[in-house]
Amino acid sequence: MLEIKKYGAIDIGSNAIRLLVSNVIVSEDKEPQFKKSSLVRVPIRLGADAFSKDGIITDANITRIINAMQAFKLLMKVHNVERFKACATSAMREAVNGKQVVAQIAEKTGVNVDIIGGKEEAAIISSTDLSSLIDGNNTYLYVDVGGGSTEFTIFSKGKIITSKSFKMGTVRLLNNKKSVNKEIFAGVEKWIKKNTKDFKKIALIGSGGNINKLFKMSGRTDGKPISYIYLSAQYQFLKQMSYNERISELSLNPDRADVIIPATKIYLSAMKWSGARKIFVPKIGLSDGIIKSLFYNKI
Repeated sequence: MLEIKKYGAIDIGSNAIRLLVSNVIVSEDKEPQFKKSSLVRVPIRLGADAFSKDGIITDANITRIINAMQAFKLLMKVHNVERFKACATSAMREAVNGKQVVAQIAEKTGVNVDIIGGKEEAAIISSTDLSSLIDGNNTYLYVDVGGGSTEFTIFSKGKIITSKSFKMGTVRLLNNKKSVNKEIFAGVEKWIKKNTKDFKKIALIGSGGNINKLFKMSGRTDGKPISYIYLSAQYQFLKQMSYNERISELSLNPDRADVIIPATKIYLSAMKWSGARKIFVPKIGLSDGIIKSLFYNKI
């Protein structure tokens, strides 16, 4: 007997807000299949508010979030979504008025938003189905780059060894002073080198909108990795272009054309410090983890 369930996941990030609707196909004697049905992305850059000196999400952006939540509710109704979960990450965690904004969202839309911590975010992301990608005998450094934070998880022989969330997101790096960013990168370098030194061969797994875009630009087929050499050359190519050129010549969205530079630097740095020579891009992230956690009643 075949059963299809529909779940929704709302990811309120520092650079954008996303709604993912997925079909979960359940049949006897088979593992559940998670199939993306619809993905809607709204570029509300909350991190620009939260990581500023005042740290306050503006009234204009609060209105945009509320409008987005109302639209998402209607879309989920059309899709016949039976259960959904909304999670907010780094920007809402750190905004001075983050809790008040969440209360306003609930009052105006009926959507209850959970502000999750860095460790919980890493755990949800790590719960995504990587079985088709991960070779059980190998070691991987999973890197999820967001607007406000980056989550690192080390897998070895199919098991999670350790994970950590760092305040090193793309929007944050754009807003910070160079001296602050240098200090952040030094902390991440120390953690990666310490936790990967006992593993001889490591590959990266990258998730987030920027690495997905870089993978698409590479022209590689799904399942094939990007090499360190290619990513390094692409980084230099992107850096040489102006913000406007990245939009006009590469057709990048305006909210992608600036953050893709620090994002690429994070992935390259993680590869360098871990000794990885290739990065796999499975196109999964927090919203996929929310869907899976909903199905298994973990959240």
